[in-house]
Amino acid sequence: MTIHKLVTTLLLCGVISLFSVEDTTAQVEFELKPSQSMSITGKGPGQDAANNPFEGEDCLVLVENIGNLRFAVRTQQKGQNNLKTQDVDPGTTETIHLPKGYELYLDTTDEGTAKARLSFRRKKE
Repeated sequence: MTIHKLVTTLLLCGVISLFSVEDTTAQVEFELKPSQSMSITGKGPGQDAANNPFEGEDCLVLVENIGNLRFAVRTQQKGQNNLKTQDVDPGTTETIHLPKGYELYLDTTDEGTAKARLSFRRKKE
C-alpha cells in the first residue's frame, strides 16, 4: 500500500511540473549599464537578449527590479514608434502585456547600474 501511495505521489508531481513548464519559463537576469537601452525580445534571432518562448502570441512579462535604481520597460510594435513606457521602482515587480508582433526594451538613466529579472508567461484568455 505504501509503494502505491509513493508511485501515485510521484506521478502527480510529474503531471503538475509538466503543466507549470508549459505556462512559464526560467527567469532571466540582466545588468544594465548607465544610459543603456537593451532590446530584450521581438527583434529576432541574434538580436534579442532573451528567448521569449511565446514569440508569435500575446504573452505577459513579469519584470522585477532587483537593483537599487529605477528603470523603464518600453514596448513598441515592430517597425513603429508607438511607445508605451512603464517605470519599475527598486524592489517592485510589474506585469507587462506584450502583444504579438511587439518588441520589449529595458531603458536606464545615467545614474548607475540597474538590475532586472524577467520571466515570460502565456497570456490566459
